[in-house]
Amino acid sequence: MTEIQDLPEGCIATIVSRTTPVDAGRLSVVSKTFRSASDSDAVWNQFLPSDISSVISHSPSLANAPTKKALYLALSDRPIIIDHDKKSFQLDRKSGKKCYMLSARSLAIVWGDTKHYWNWIPLPDSRFPEVAKLVDVCWLEIRGVINTIVLSPYTQYAAYVVFKMIDAWGFQNRPVDLSVCVEGGQSSTKIVCLDPNVEEEGRQHNRAVGLQRPSVRSDGWLEIEMGEFFSSGIENEEVQMNLLEIKAGNWKSGLFLEGIEIRPK
Repeated sequence: MTEIQDLPEGCIATIVSRTTPVDAGRLSVVSKTFRSASDSDAVWNQFLPSDISSVISHSPSLANAPTKKALYLALSDRPIIIDHDKKSFQLDRKSGKKCYMLSARSLAIVWGDTKHYWNWIPLPDSRFPEVAKLVDVCWLEIRGVINTIVLSPYTQYAAYVVFKMIDAWGFQNRPVDLSVCVEGGQSSTKIVCLDPNVEEEGRQHNRAVGLQRPSVRSDGWLEIEMGEFFSSGIENEEVQMNLLEIKAGNWKSGLFLEGIEIRPK
């Protein structure tokens, strides 16, 4: 009986290409033949999006990647900026699914271009040239849109608002409405607290009423999940993502908005 490691390298590569990037890494330690097959362009080309050529056109240096595996790892290591600095693109390391972040500039922010209410400033730890700084508003309304046609098909996604709080006020124990709605279909809504620095009394209050609070990302920014949706890959659907605090009427300041990230759940 022929052992699987005795199969021709091309056959092994075909088998590995039907698995996942994580599996390919594990199989590469089986033998030299498996390592050669698992590292081959034939395998990693299957893990890359079919429209990868249009993606790397935004980053010419990626076109010089020596192998498809190297290209995959580069795209999963760090985001690349696309669409005139309004979006970023990245691959999820484990699955190869597409991840996007919509910059603050690509979002609809009420009074976003009025200096009395919002400023646009650079921050050294942001992936984008500028972020939105909340100066002072009583009506907080931020909306973003993405089409499922650009996402990976048959994938459950979640949207996350990515931000910082610096000398913030007006958010403590103030609920904010987050929602994700697929055109003509599913929607999800939640009430959260954006302030990560509330005192113990505030924390107890938030836990009592079930308010979710933000978590710290590996890049130092804060994020909080807005909701989930399913990208079917069949229909061309518009996904609307909203952040609202328009009920309390109190003035708010100190929010620094980088954008909304959409990544596999």
